[in-house]
Amino acid sequence: MRSEEHVPGPFAIVAVASSAGGIQGLGSILGALSPDLPVPVLVVQHLDPRHRTLLAEVLTRRTALTVKLAEDQESVEPGTVYLAPPDRHLLVGPEGILTLSNSKLVHFVRPSADLLFESVAGAYGPRAIACVITGTGMDGAMGVEAVKSRGGTVIAEDPQSAQFAGMPTAAVDTGAVDFVLRIDEIAAAIRGLVEDKRQ
Repeated sequence: MRSEEHVPGPFAIVAVASSAGGIQGLGSILGALSPDLPVPVLVVQHLDPRHRTLLAEVLTRRTALTVKLAEDQESVEPGTVYLAPPDRHLLVGPEGILTLSNSKLVHFVRPSADLLFESVAGAYGPRAIACVITGTGMDGAMGVEAVKSRGGTVIAEDPQSAQFAGMPTAAVDTGAVDFVLRIDEIAAAIRGLVEDKRQ
């Protein structure tokens, strides 16, 4: 099985990063994905670490996918959205096993989109899709370069229409982005990528 990790083929995972404005953006994307999505979705949304998050409950009301806070050493399943808990980095390994980490802040944030994307790039290579949507700052930019360098596909929300343009602009500026789309176009692009490859 190991050798197929480097063969371009069906996409196996989607990772999404958002910050300010992200709850609305995530609701828009996840709400347009069906429960039979053939891949898992990993999400880093910057959250206030001082409060218990209700993000899973909020997003559950907007999507037919299963949404949950990621747990350490959990195996990812298709059609399920795994959210990085507040103040924990979310990483994934080659066998689809999640790791939560308290390691230091990256660009002043934990969870870090860069760390998630780098782990996705390392574990899934060309079978990974990374997506950066609304947010301030530049988290995710280094990570999308890692995904692209391993043959993965990168989507960014169009900074012109993003609620907060910082993160999508930083991603686009790397030159590693394959698709720059309005928020309401992103789910269709994800569906097209993960479903078409499986025909």
